[in-house]
Parts: sequence; structure tokens; C-alpha cells
Amino acid sequence: MTTAISYQDAPDLTADDYIVIGLSTCFIKEDGEVYQVEVVEPIPSAALEALFKGIPTSYKLAYATTLGAVLNGDTPMLPDGFPTSAQLGEEFVSRVFAAARTYKRREIAKSLIPVGTTHTDFQYSTERKRVLNAARVVNKEDNVKQHSHTHKVL
Repeated sequence: MTTAISYQDAPDLTADDYIVIGLSTCFIKEDGEVYQVEVVEPIPSAALEALFKGIPTSYKLAYATTLGAVLNGDTPMLPDGFPTSAQLGEEFVSRVFAAARTYKRREIAKSLIPVGTTHTDFQYSTERKRVLNAARVVNKEDNVKQHSHTHKVL
């Protein structure tokens, strides 16, 4: 039996829908210092399939569960086994809904991690640091120089 979730943005989802939640190592830059943080966030089906192909990732683990286990009404809940010091990713609720929809479209991805199990055998690496609050500043020097004939009608 499925339990309906009363969200205006997700009338197509139920509490029994499949979702994968990951624990990743990220970094925050403040006052010239870089601090390491653990972030809990949903993993969409395409990203999960890529992780199983062995790409380097900042995910330490991935836990397969249902929407009802990570959302209590409008409140996100930290699944069992996740460190209490970990913080939820930005826009967690809307990203959980988006990720759950990807598993509805790609049913085969559900077979990678059965519900209620945790997968930890990833190619874990923090060589390429994932900075959460990185600001991209575009300069005039970033412009690509074009050949002088590029915009001329010859």
C-alpha cells in the first residue's frame, strides 16, 4: 500500500517511492581558510549509475531508502547510520523529490542498491575539492580573443 505525500510540488510521488541518500565530503571556504564538512544529499539515478562505474567521487556512502523515511511531512529527517554532525544539502526537500522522479523513469537503477542497504565501495577521493560556497568571478581576461576576420563579411 502506498501512502500519499501531501506536497503541492510532488503529487506524483508517494512515501514508498525509492530514493538514494548519500554522505559526501565537501568544503567551505571562509576567510581564506577551507573547512571540511559532511553533507547529506539525494543522489539521482544517473549519478548513482556513474558512481558504480568507478568515477572518483566525494561520496563516502549511499543509502537506499524511501521518501517516507527521509521526509516527515515538510521536515527532512536524517536516516539512521548517518553522523549527527552531517548537515543537509541546500534545498534538500526539492532535490529529494527531483531525485525520486529519476528512479521512477530509470527503474533499473533501483537494483544497484536494495532498499534498506548501504553501499560504501565507491572510488572515494577528495583530490578535486567540492567547494560549496565557491564564487565564480568573471574578468575581462577570461574573454576569448577572436580572429580579426571572425565577424567580417568577406
